[in-house]
Amino acid sequence: MLNPFFKNHGPFKISELLKIIQLYDIKTPSDDEISDIKDLNSSDRNQITFYHSKKYKDAANKTKASFCITHENLKNDLPKTCTPLIVENVLVSTSLITKKFYPSSIYDEFDTTVKLSDETKYKSKVKFGKNVLIGENVTIGENCLIGHNSIIERNVNIGNNCSIGSNVIIRNCLIHNNVKILDNCVIGKHGFGFFPFKDNNLRYPHIGIVIIEDNCEIGCSSTIDRGSMSNTVIGKNTYMDNQIHIAHNVKIGKNSIIAGQVGIAGSSILGENVKIGGQAGVSGHLKIGNNVEIGGGSGVIKNIPENSKVMGYPAKNFRVFLKENR
Repeated sequence: MLNPFFKNHGPFKISELLKIIQLYDIKTPSDDEISDIKDLNSSDRNQITFYHSKKYKDAANKTKASFCITHENLKNDLPKTCTPLIVENVLVSTSLITKKFYPSSIYDEFDTTVKLSDETKYKSKVKFGKNVLIGENVTIGENCLIGHNSIIERNVNIGNNCSIGSNVIIRNCLIHNNVKILDNCVIGKHGFGFFPFKDNNLRYPHIGIVIIEDNCEIGCSSTIDRGSMSNTVIGKNTYMDNQIHIAHNVKIGKNSIIAGQVGIAGSSILGENVKIGGQAGVSGHLKIGNNVEIGGGSGVIKNIPENSKVMGYPAKNFRVFLKENR
């Protein structure tokens, strides 16, 4: 379910992909066809992946990919079944290959396929506000409400008993049952992924989606970015306050509560029953365990083990923080 809305234009010969990242001298046993590009965990035989940080060493050890874009100092972490492709900039090279497989995923202009709700098959099944627009490849379940001036752009599945507020924009998203999305939210647009490259900024393709599981509530003016190489997931029964930003590839476990103006950077994974106070920030590529509580205004820059309670910047044990700030 990584990218049900983006068409894979592969397979491509490995020799063709090597030319894209300017590896002209690499010799492979055969000119294999590569079916897809995926992350270390989900990749399989005859696919290509990437490895750019020691944080993902365990996943690199176990990857099933046939080829991996990586650095010279990381290549020995790969299994013998995976051929390393050594480049200067792993993420730029990965971006170029991903664009080859999924050219439509790099663009995020407004959806020109939308129609007024009265012109769709849902006009008698869904309670719409005024001036609601619906795009192609959209499904909407029973007993749903969609508020004034909202736009459900292409590639959205909405379950039963969902309530979408006014001035909401949604695309590339799977919304399960009994979900409430309040006014002014933007969900499923591409994330803040780009790299300086030859005096320009190279936009990173986002081939993932947003998944919002059952019984969630998303507060007003919140933004949830779709995934780049994996999906962004909001676990069931998670409640988010107003003005929250969830970046690409973030995964939040079930029964979590997040207060207003929290920001969670890309690819961080939060466990179940996590509570985060207002205006806290979580850096990218971190793991936050189950039952963690993060105090308001805190800055999380390291992994937090489960059942911890932290506060401050950098976030530390709550008792230590209180002792230091008496």
